[in-house]
Amino acid sequence: MSIAKKAFLVGINDYAPVGPGGPDLRGCVNDVRDMAHTLNALGIVPAAPGTMRIVTDARATRATILAGFKWLITGAKKGDVLAFYYSGHGSQVADVGGEELDGKDETICPHDFATAGMIKDDDFRALLAGLPAGVNLDVILDSCHSGTGTKELAALATVPEEQSVAYRYVEPPIDWGYVLEADPTLPQRGLFKSNATAGAKEAVIVPGLNHVLWAGCRDNQTSAEAPIGGVVRGAFTYCFCQALRRAGATITRRRLDGLVSTDLRRMGYSQVPQLEGTKASISEKVFT
Repeated sequence: MSIAKKAFLVGINDYAPVGPGGPDLRGCVNDVRDMAHTLNALGIVPAAPGTMRIVTDARATRATILAGFKWLITGAKKGDVLAFYYSGHGSQVADVGGEELDGKDETICPHDFATAGMIKDDDFRALLAGLPAGVNLDVILDSCHSGTGTKELAALATVPEEQSVAYRYVEPPIDWGYVLEADPTLPQRGLFKSNATAGAKEAVIVPGLNHVLWAGCRDNQTSAEAPIGGVVRGAFTYCFCQALRRAGATITRRRLDGLVSTDLRRMGYSQVPQLEGTKASISEKVFT
């Protein structure tokens, strides 16, 4: 039986309403293009209608993203190579679904999050519950996992546009976010992520994890986008794609993670990417 290779890529610059007026970004569609080119050029996932799906801006609604993720994993079997990539706003909300407010969830923000809602870990966890053993699923997120982004944006308001750095964080609605302001010590439950902390290391071993996570920053950090090479891009995505192209698809995940972290530091960014997976998957070649 042949091995399937599939990718679902999401990038959102234009948040509702369509056009100016939402919490818009500038580099996320460029990020999707960079990631698609990289996956295709290295033969990881071919750029074909049946293997690679891309949604951007107004098409990247909550319903479309969840349907695309379902397409990605439906029918998956041992040995298949799957990749989910998201570039856009992230946020944190209180875990209001339980009987007690005992945690906070990280989220990603679809184009229509203000009306349709954000996408939380619970949504993805339900879809991943039936993923067969042995499927190679890499989840790559270039979004903020921090509540500090708006403060940094305010401080950068006077910086010239050609030098400006934006942070991919959006405030949650007050009914989800106020309890976090009132009690910022609430424990955190990550989107796709474990409760493990990496400390000084970039890679985190999570026994039994049925996918590999590449996060553009730690839970308490922001992911930056800025003009790089004359084009606005996500700093993490740029470094990830550049390092992967230099090294080729035979590099291990652990080694690639180290290269990306080094490149980000060299470029002057404070965010520290985080890799999570089992001991075996982190030591394997990327996307295998």
